[in-house]
Amino acid sequence: MRVHTGDKPYKCSLCNNSFNQSSALQLHKRHIHSNRRPHQCPYCGMMFKTIVELKRHVRIHTGAKPYSCRHCSNRFTQHNQLKTHLLKSHNEGTWLTCHVCKKKFSLSGNLKIHLCRHGGVKSYVCNDCPKRLCTAGELRIQHLVHSDVKHFCCGLCSKYFKHKQIVKRHFRRCSVELGFNIV
Repeated sequence: MRVHTGDKPYKCSLCNNSFNQSSALQLHKRHIHSNRRPHQCPYCGMMFKTIVELKRHVRIHTGAKPYSCRHCSNRFTQHNQLKTHLLKSHNEGTWLTCHVCKKKFSLSGNLKIHLCRHGGVKSYVCNDCPKRLCTAGELRIQHLVHSDVKHFCCGLCSKYFKHKQIVKRHFRRCSVELGFNIV
């Protein structure tokens, strides 16, 4: 009945998201707010919260592209990539449009995040400062600001960094300085 009425009485105390069933709230807490990552990649050892995330990640190592376009020979590692391709290349599907700026999106999740940036509800709150964020990923990055932990290491000079993007940028510069021909 709540699906039809829109009633969502089960509220997450950590991010203010609401759910119509208590089981949905419990699942949300396990997947979004839990640090438990029981599924390990057999190739690189990276840990994941769900088996679905692990399977998606393993395709990076295996090169598997299970999603194929019915109009052309293109294949994709993720369903969302196929959906975007169908919209852009074959005009199949429906674009989602931001009512504020008219920007178009192929995925509803991306539109939701975009609308949050226009002043929507920022559901993810940092425990260490009053900053509010639009996504769980942004919250994880924000937690690094308050942490001394540096997980990402340059393979050339062994210097450690907090953020993956920063170590990538450093690695490119470091390879030039050390005379390696890495693009």
